[in-house]
Amino acid sequence: MRSIAIINQKGGVGKTTTAVNLSAALAGQGLRVGLIDMDPQAHASLHLGTSAQPEQSTVYDLMTGDTPLSKIWQPAGKNMSVATSHIDLAAAEVELAGVVGRELILRDQLVLERDRFDYVLIDCPPSLGILTINALSAVDDVLLPLQPHYLALHGLSKLLQTIDLVATRLNDRLRLAGVVLCLYDSGTRLAAEVAADVEEFFRESQRSQSAWQDVHLFETRIRRNIRLAEAPSFEQSIFDYSAQSAGAEDYFGLATELISLYAAQSEAARSRCNDRSRLVA
Repeated sequence: MRSIAIINQKGGVGKTTTAVNLSAALAGQGLRVGLIDMDPQAHASLHLGTSAQPEQSTVYDLMTGDTPLSKIWQPAGKNMSVATSHIDLAAAEVELAGVVGRELILRDQLVLERDRFDYVLIDCPPSLGILTINALSAVDDVLLPLQPHYLALHGLSKLLQTIDLVATRLNDRLRLAGVVLCLYDSGTRLAAEVAADVEEFFRESQRSQSAWQDVHLFETRIRRNIRLAEAPSFEQSIFDYSAQSAGAEDYFGLATELISLYAAQSEAARSRCNDRSRLVA
């Protein structure tokens, strides 16, 4: 199972849109996908029409009670399930203040679901609090949606420091797997300049030993598209709402690129393993 946290502490950069539509794109390619909504705003749940009903358990019950993750999933189309959020989740940080091991609650539950899904994506809140730390402690990879705007770059170093800190202290598997540019206006010079700056920044980072030294800047750009903005009001992914739109094309391309990236990494890992085996022999 591949587990990915989608995070950015800045709002309005396409984080939830990416979590929902990348999940739908992967499910559309026949993969079993789980989407965990860790944001108290519950926008991912609302986007897919799986907002919590009074009798349903949510991520809040998982984080503050004894409800297992397996009891929270709701179907959200073929091959896809959602663990829904609720506004009560905003109080979790206070309620968990004195709980020992509060950073690892989600990790301990997610490991029990590893045979259920091929991919689990987590939509994190736009903050670096206990909910985001739980997500980072539970997953293998981080995907960073980034708007090609200079203000969107503000705070990036703090986010990377948090990823590195969690990788050092709580989750030695964690790494920043990729950066995807969202709300991209291909016709503007600003977008091209910021994209070049981001690429140069991470190229320099590859010389250091950090959780983001092997980051992949996705070639697929998520273009600014009105259909992506309209889809949540119909409680549909972009593929159900407007399958022929530029938004659907871009997220399908992103999913395909992600699958190819993981396939290449798996092949490289097998090759290294075989090389070590021959050396030992």
